[in-house]
Amino acid sequence: MTTSRGSATGDGADDGARIRPAGRADLLGVFRIEKAVFTQPWPYAAFEGLLDAPAFLVAEGDIEGGRDSDRDAVSGETPSIDAGDVLGYVVGDVTPNHGRDIGHIKDLAVHPDAQGEGLGRRLLQASLSELAAAGASSVKLEVRERNHRAQSLYADEGFRPARRIPRYYGDGEAAFVMRIDLGEWVRERNAGGA
Repeated sequence: MTTSRGSATGDGADDGARIRPAGRADLLGVFRIEKAVFTQPWPYAAFEGLLDAPAFLVAEGDIEGGRDSDRDAVSGETPSIDAGDVLGYVVGDVTPNHGRDIGHIKDLAVHPDAQGEGLGRRLLQASLSELAAAGASSVKLEVRERNHRAQSLYADEGFRPARRIPRYYGDGEAAFVMRIDLGEWVRERNAGGA
């Protein structure tokens, strides 16, 4: 995995997906995935406003078994979204904090047809590398209290719960704020040869 903004390629996993900085041409695909994955999606303008964020990355490639326009061989149905070549994305930025800048992973999603293949983990790892390169010493994120799958991914990467915020989301669900020390994360990755 690299830590250079121009070449965030992920960990080189042979799944055909390439991770790179997001560009304006990716926004429609990002927005379509956002609407398909989340019950309370961000507006398009929010992504537009974060295009220069240091860890706004997309994974591009082909969905296993064909493109969105192909019919599913088992069900005969056409997939519900066309996100172009965008398979997933992560949005992360850095806030100055008296010499100990804080990274914030604001959003992470994977196309429904590409979930369960490790792409979310690759996007998370690439974003942590980019945030470290941008000077963040720690990273925080918020996750829905009932989203155990995401909580497990974050915990596996080293995030720890910091606090619970009642009624954080518009539908009244609470959020857990999770944090990770990037210095420790980088040392563990380097020690593990990743």
